[in-house]
Amino acid sequence: MAANIELKAHVHELDAVRARAAALAKDPSTVIDQTDTFFAVSTGRLKVRAFADGSGELISYERADDHGPKTSVYTRVSCQDARAMADALGRVLPRRGIVVKRREVFLVGRTRIHLDRVDNLGSFVELEVVLAAEESSDAGRQEACELLRSLEIPESALVAGAYIDLLEQQTRPDRRTAYTTPRRRRARPVDSPKAER
Repeated sequence: MAANIELKAHVHELDAVRARAAALAKDPSTVIDQTDTFFAVSTGRLKVRAFADGSGELISYERADDHGPKTSVYTRVSCQDARAMADALGRVLPRRGIVVKRREVFLVGRTRIHLDRVDNLGSFVELEVVLAAEESSDAGRQEACELLRSLEIPESALVAGAYIDLLEQQTRPDRRTAYTTPRRRRARPVDSPKAER
């Protein structure tokens, strides 16, 4: 399985972050429309990601629900027909919900900077530092923290959980999820040794 270090932050305006990301990246960004269908599973998260041309990916991953940098271990399997894949899984697994987003991707070194506009949630920045096989997560966490500072995103903007968790919290306020808004909860410092559990 592959692994990376991830950070996610809620931002009110992407333009300033886009300018900083463009200055750091060697190449222009790529814009991708994605629709993720999540399924209820006993461990980790499972989703089918559909692209505009109908193709997609089956993605399973495990990641701690912390505000700071955390390790995500994942498996991705390409498919030609994302809708058929989602329908097949939906016959045997409950569907949690659907996340629709437009993602702009910049590559800085080995880190993917995602500028996401998510339907019914708003604008977010996600960092993914790709780890080499058997590499310690410490270097990846440090890179993520340094890039977060370069993008001038405050630690208070960091959020935990996945987009599907945020959507569930909106529709079911009584449901306890790993996500809390920055206004209600202080984010753990990104360089804290407890950032990954």
